Amino acid sequence: MILIVTPTAIGSTHGNGVSARRWAAILRDLGHEVEVSEGYRGGDYSALLALHARKSADAVRAFHADHPRAPIVIALTGTDLYPDLITAEVDPDVLGLAARLIVLQPHGLAQLGPDLAERARVIVQSVPPIPSRPPRTDCFEVAFLAHIRPVKDPLRLAAATRLLPADSRIRVNHVGEARDEALAAEAARESRANPRYTWLGPTMRDQALALLAGSRLLAITSLHEGGANVVSEALAARVPVVASAIPGSIGLLGEDYPGYFPAGDEEALAEALYAAEQDREGYYERLCECCLALHGLVDPAKERDAFAALLRDLKLM
Repeated sequence: MILIVTPTAIGSTHGNGVSARRWAAILRDLGHEVEVSEGYRGGDYSALLALHARKSADAVRAFHADHPRAPIVIALTGTDLYPDLITAEVDPDVLGLAARLIVLQPHGLAQLGPDLAERARVIVQSVPPIPSRPPRTDCFEVAFLAHIRPVKDPLRLAAATRLLPADSRIRVNHVGEARDEALAAEAARESRANPRYTWLGPTMRDQALALLAGSRLLAITSLHEGGANVVSEALAARVPVVASAIPGSIGLLGEDYPGYFPAGDEEALAEALYAAEQDREGYYERLCECCLALHGLVDPAKERDAFAALLRDLKLM
């Protein structure tokens, strides 16, 4: 049996919880029994897959103590990798226990030294195709799917909407949990005062995906990402993306993707949003074409094949 350890609640909409459930399904499909847990409590297992190197460090150490010959795989998240492993307080000894590491996009390899990079595998998160929904015609809806915490820079998008010209019809729908009280209070105030921005709070994942599928654009304002699952969701829904120019997004969307703005720059974000709304010089059309071309990147078959190759590496298949 393979144990998957995640630092978030198993049924949560947080990225680690979503990944853990999906990876468990893939491993079961590949013929393994799988248990998903928020920590390690002992047991008879053939391997460990730990999400988040820093937050799952105790589980990795305890598992290795009980199963010194069982392979350990650690999936490195954005807050593990960025700005760097030392600043993120990732224990190098914990990484040393891993037979393999997972990063979620190719740029993640650049954050690792040669020894770690040699043991790392890139596995892009997949999403089954998401049926499109007719967008509203009375406004230009922008989806923002991000829990309210500092690394997401969650108020940047609302600030950008205040800079839009008066003729803009952009409306932002923000879905996400309040994980920082001060930021959440500001988001609530902004939602009351800013007619272009509505914070809807947490929703079920299927509702969030339905909102995304009916939007004309997804905005990502994060300061760091390991390889955001929401990018994969947008590609699966064929919804174009405007994203902060951070390695986690560039690694998925590509160096030449036209939809980047400097992280933390609401003026540049407002300019990108308005250019998309107006399709200035075909800008929105280019975003749509690029995202459509990347649709196959998030094919579930590719993620399944990547895990099959990983299991063969570890002699578990």
